[in-house]
Amino acid sequence: MSKTPDLSKTRIVGIAAHVDAGKTTLTERILFYTGVSYKIGEVHDGAAHMDYMEEEQSHGITITSAVTKAPWLDHSIQIVDTPGHVDFTVEVERTLRVLDGCVLVLDGVRGVEPQTETVWRQREKFDLPCLCFINKMDRPGADFDRALESMRKRLGAEPVALTVPLPERRAVVHLIDHTVIEFGGEEGEQLRTTPCGEELWQSLEPYRETLLLAAAEADESLADQVLAEEEPEPERVWQALRSATLRGDIQPCFGGAALRNFGVQPLLDAVVRLLPSPGERPSSHAERVDGSTTEVTMDAKGSLAALVFKVQLWGGRRHVFARIYRGSLAAGDTVAIPRPGDQVEKEHVARLFEVDAGKKSRLDRASAGQIVLLAGLRHATTGDTLCHPEHLLNLERIEAQEPVLSLAVEPLTSGDEEKMLDALDKLLQEDPTLRLEDDLETGQRLLYGMGELHLQIAFERLEREFHLRLRAGTPRVTLRETLAGPAAANHLYQPPPDPMEKLPERRARVKLKVRPLPRGTGVVLKSEPRILPETAQLSPEQNAALEQGIGYALSSGSLEGAPLEDLELVLDEVELFGPASSPEALRAAASQAALRALRRAGGVLLRPIMAVEVVVPQDNLGTVLGDLQSRKALIRDTDSRGGNATIDCEVALDKLLGYTTELRSMTQGRGQFSMLFDRFDSA
Repeated sequence: MSKTPDLSKTRIVGIAAHVDAGKTTLTERILFYTGVSYKIGEVHDGAAHMDYMEEEQSHGITITSAVTKAPWLDHSIQIVDTPGHVDFTVEVERTLRVLDGCVLVLDGVRGVEPQTETVWRQREKFDLPCLCFINKMDRPGADFDRALESMRKRLGAEPVALTVPLPERRAVVHLIDHTVIEFGGEEGEQLRTTPCGEELWQSLEPYRETLLLAAAEADESLADQVLAEEEPEPERVWQALRSATLRGDIQPCFGGAALRNFGVQPLLDAVVRLLPSPGERPSSHAERVDGSTTEVTMDAKGSLAALVFKVQLWGGRRHVFARIYRGSLAAGDTVAIPRPGDQVEKEHVARLFEVDAGKKSRLDRASAGQIVLLAGLRHATTGDTLCHPEHLLNLERIEAQEPVLSLAVEPLTSGDEEKMLDALDKLLQEDPTLRLEDDLETGQRLLYGMGELHLQIAFERLEREFHLRLRAGTPRVTLRETLAGPAAANHLYQPPPDPMEKLPERRARVKLKVRPLPRGTGVVLKSEPRILPETAQLSPEQNAALEQGIGYALSSGSLEGAPLEDLELVLDEVELFGPASSPEALRAAASQAALRALRRAGGVLLRPIMAVEVVVPQDNLGTVLGDLQSRKALIRDTDSRGGNATIDCEVALDKLLGYTTELRSMTQGRGQFSMLFDRFDSA
């Protein structure tokens, strides 16, 4: 039998950051120093242990979250390395949903970047305690203080330095232990700890003061010592900082350079000493099938409650990743999956596995707190709850973002049509941000994704895993529509009688009005109409018919047939004419009144607006700014750091298609940019 893990000595953490901040490089050092790997695999060589997919190795980026386990200080740390590219942000969100803490990696030169802000918001959403590693402190232009300040300014964080880097000595100063830790040996595996010299310690006094004040705020008994400028015991400082970290009041920060092998081991110590065990996390909210709510506490003794957070093809077979929140699960167990409409689907767990990046090892049983890989579940998808058939409940689901880019796809030969649909179905099960739809106007099949790289990776996987090559059209940006102004409509639905059909008389009148709303508001429906005659009342069936008619009208705009956003529809008046005002008549009256009001209001096309950060050599700044302005970019800020210029701007996504190639051409291959979906707006 599989041994039940000691939850008090377990840490389940994610490594997250902006693309190219050094997440996977840091994870590779963690695996080496904990003895999991016998050598360090480098991302730039395509040899990273955690980047096991061929697409990850060829592109040099993390595409899918990888799980592994490492021992440290008599604890077991389960580590999840997440993607940093904006196109794969849903992979980060569904991973953070099932973690107990995270390590946020920042580039010491650039500080907080656009995807850093996204990860921070996702972390806040799930209330995850967080440590920060300020990486690349060996680089020219790296500035530890500036990185901390960018966290305060752009994230609203409370960074507290625990180690300060000394890159020229390949060392860090530990502010709690009053020591200098030097990292010797070829891989930084030989640690030499010496007391910190007085002159150096005095220069770091502001960091030490910030640390002690943070500890004093968490532990009032330390406040008197700190105010009296007495030296508190290190263990009490650790305990106070842990309390503040678990509450989210502070974010302990560590400096270093993963690629140059210094600063990583103190971070590992802090993962064990400052981040929570599964049992220390708040209980999870769940909803029973009768609509009542309950709390799920991390306990191996209760009935099963587990959340599926990822579907993955493994060796051509369908597997799912799940985090167990309560109870235990064994191979051969039957699990229930509650569905909408009081439906319950039962599935049989064939096998359980523990995962180490691209490898898996079989388990007999897993219990609360563990992340496991399950085989045999044919219908479970991302966000589903696995529970005991006699104790049904739903944990909070994982939300997927709407894709913003589409391509028309078709097989190279007509004989591959079924093969294409089957392969795409498997990819769509894995990735909830991929979507396949039929274009009714052109008859084409459209594959939707989060960006050009996202779709490119999908095509590469189809060719590698399914030996299937597709013909793709030009990328098209997903559009939305809203209203140009307010409008009203008063429509009497009264079709002429048809003597041949012998239908009963149909008659109903609906009066309503529409108006645009600020961006991001969504569609607001206010349905408290005046009913005429005043003695009449709407039945539940008639109410539902009105909502259905309005819903049909609001399903698409008048310009491009795109989904409508940011508008308010107010149902003012409904007039009934006895038996003639059937649900069918009311549905038609509401739909036609709404369509008439929408046409009168006029439409405005909304395009995806991206928050963009462009980093180019200072010499190329003028050329790149001119090019961005030709793309109708809104320049928000420019900044110069160490010979490079950073441009912060907003650009419509359709103006950025193919921009990577053009930017490299303008900057002789030295420029780069990152973008993040911000909102739909008129460009």
